[in-house]
Amino acid sequence: MSKSKYKRVLLKISGESFCNPGGFGIDSEPVTKIAQTICQMRKLGAEAAIVNGAGNYIRGRMFAEKSGIPRNTADYMGMLATIINACALQETLEKMGQPTRVCSAIEVSAICEKFIRRRALRHLEQGRVVILAGGTGNPFFTTDTCAALRANELETNLLIKATNVDGVYSDDPHKNPDAKLYEKLTYAEVLEKNLRVMDHSAISLCRDNNIPIMVLNVFKQDNITKAICGEKIGTIISQ
Repeated sequence: MSKSKYKRVLLKISGESFCNPGGFGIDSEPVTKIAQTICQMRKLGAEAAIVNGAGNYIRGRMFAEKSGIPRNTADYMGMLATIINACALQETLEKMGQPTRVCSAIEVSAICEKFIRRRALRHLEQGRVVILAGGTGNPFFTTDTCAALRANELETNLLIKATNVDGVYSDDPHKNPDAKLYEKLTYAEVLEKNLRVMDHSAISLCRDNNIPIMVLNVFKQDNITKAICGEKIGTIISQ
């Protein structure tokens, strides 16, 4: 019997989660921890879709500003980097015995499948973890927007935004010790207060189809598994 409150969950993890703090590229220990968490989600009965970023390698907009490379190309470079992370996570999950598929918005047929909605849904129904790489396949869209888009396409019951802070704050808690942690927000409040937890386009996409967003600290042990079991963790954003 499933212990998860949610049938299908999309987990958005940052590229920085794939390396040690302040590092670059991929380190085995943090990837193993991510994979263990995802395996635990499956054991609790939740179907798991994953969207990962690529900040451990490149951020398109920032790279374009610093390098002079056009934003379109820089964003595509970032999308390719998400596939590198996705392949590392897939191999780690499968070594743990969890069947996994990487479905990419950019075709790289030698190492992953093209994202096709019906095929991805079938993978989830068969108990496979689906890693959704390549962003949306278009420049000028972040992986947060990709996460919201895929959460809608795959009819998920919850979108978890895994961060390095305990939830949504009124200000940057690393810079302002008086910043207030919100336990609950509406989509409208996030937009009105201009809270920078996710892109406004991502918030709007989830609002339109009433998909709750949970923002939590991925580095605190068992936070994600507690969240899918219905415990109050981090900040919940809903209607």
